[in-house]
Amino acid sequence: MLIQFSFKNFKSFRDEAVLDLSAAKITEFSERVVLAGNDRILPVAAIYGANASGKSNVYHAFEYMAAYVAESFKYGDEEEKFEEYRPVPFLFDSVSNDAESGFEVYFTIPGDKTEKTYNYGFCIDRNGVTEEWLNTKAKTARKYTAVFYRSVEENTLDLSGFPKSSRDNIQAALEKQVLVVSLGAKLKVDKCKDIRDWFLANAFADFGDPFTNFFMSHRLPKGFVEDDRVQKKVIEYFASFDEHIKDFEIEKLAHDADNKKEETYKISSLHKKIDSDAFAAIPLGMESAGTLKMFALYPELQDVLEKGSVFFIDELNARLHPLLVRNFLLAFLNPEMNTNHAQLIFTTHDTWQLSNQLLRRDEIWFTEKDEQGVSKLYSLSDFADESGAGIRKDENYEKNYLIGRYGAIPALKSINIFKE
Repeated sequence: MLIQFSFKNFKSFRDEAVLDLSAAKITEFSERVVLAGNDRILPVAAIYGANASGKSNVYHAFEYMAAYVAESFKYGDEEEKFEEYRPVPFLFDSVSNDAESGFEVYFTIPGDKTEKTYNYGFCIDRNGVTEEWLNTKAKTARKYTAVFYRSVEENTLDLSGFPKSSRDNIQAALEKQVLVVSLGAKLKVDKCKDIRDWFLANAFADFGDPFTNFFMSHRLPKGFVEDDRVQKKVIEYFASFDEHIKDFEIEKLAHDADNKKEETYKISSLHKKIDSDAFAAIPLGMESAGTLKMFALYPELQDVLEKGSVFFIDELNARLHPLLVRNFLLAFLNPEMNTNHAQLIFTTHDTWQLSNQLLRRDEIWFTEKDEQGVSKLYSLSDFADESGAGIRKDENYEKNYLIGRYGAIPALKSINIFKE
C-alpha cells in the first residue's frame, strides 16, 4: 500500500508537496483504516481544486515516477532520449529550470507477510540522476536500513545491500541517466525487481486525455472473450448502474495488418426488447459516453482489486453521474469488497462526494495556486481557519468548500465581454 508520496520542482509545484495516505488521529470511519506494518493506511484520497490549480500535476508526478522506474534503463548514455523524458520543472522563476526535481514514496508490498516498509526515491536534473536511495524497515524495527545510496554531489555509490555479484554488474553498466532500481531489475536483482514490480502493478487513467479515453474504451477485460464467467462478472458490474444491458455478443473478425493476421472482435451489448423476449444488439461504441467510461474502468478496477495495488485516476467524475462515482468509490471504501487493500487516488470537481457521510477529513485533499503560479497541496484534516480552529467532522464539507472556506476554488469575475 502507498503510505506517502512526495515530489518537488515538477510542473506547477516548485516546493515539496506531500500526499500522505497514513491515517490521522481522527475517529470517523475507523473500520476502513488498514494496519500494515506499524502504519495505519487509508484506501482513498480525493483531490479537489480549481481548474489549473495543479490537481492533474499530482497525478502526472506519480505517473512520471512510475514510468521512469520502469523505463530509465533505456536512456543510458542517450542524451536525446533523456532530454525528451526529463521531468518538466517549475518554469516561472530563474532558478528552478536548472534545479533538480525529486520524487519519493513510502509503501508496503501486497502479500508480504513480513509487512516490511520501503522508502524509495530519486532526484533528477537536466544532466541525469543526481541522487537515489532505497531503505527498508522491518515491522519490529524503529529505524530504516539502507539498501543502497547514490549521490553525484558526494561522488557516492553505496550498493552494500546487494550481493557482490549484483554490485559488480550494476557498477559496470550504470549510466548517469539510469536509475539503480531500473537497471537492477533488468539485471534480475531481487530487491530492485520488488520495487519496480510495485510500480508496475499500479494503474493510471487520465480521463482528461482524449487518447486515453479512446484507448481504454477499446481495451477488453482480461479473459472477456474466452471466459463466460468473466462476461457474467462484467454484466453484474454493469447491473450496478445500468440494468438495461443483459448480455454481450462477441463476433471474431480477422484482418491483415502488415501481412500479419490479427484477431479483432466486434462487441455488441444486448438489450431486452420491450414487447418480446428477444434482444436487440447494439454495437458497444454506440453506448453512452458514461457507459463506455465504466467499461473502460473495469479492467483496471479488476486488476487493482485483485493485486491490492494503487489506481490513480485524473478527472474521475468526467461524464459520470455523481451517484455512479459514489458507487465506484464504495468498491474501495468497503473492507468486505476491497479485501486486498487496493487504493484509489483521484482528482475531481464533483462536490457531491465532499460529504462527511462518505469521506474522512484526511481522505480529502486540495490543490491551490498562488499569485506567483506556485501550486500547493494540503489535506482537509490539516486545514485550520483564521482563528486556528480545525475542521469538525460534522461540518458540511461541500457547502464550506463552495463558499471558499477551505480555499482551492477559482477566483471568478463576471463574464462581461458581451455587454453592449
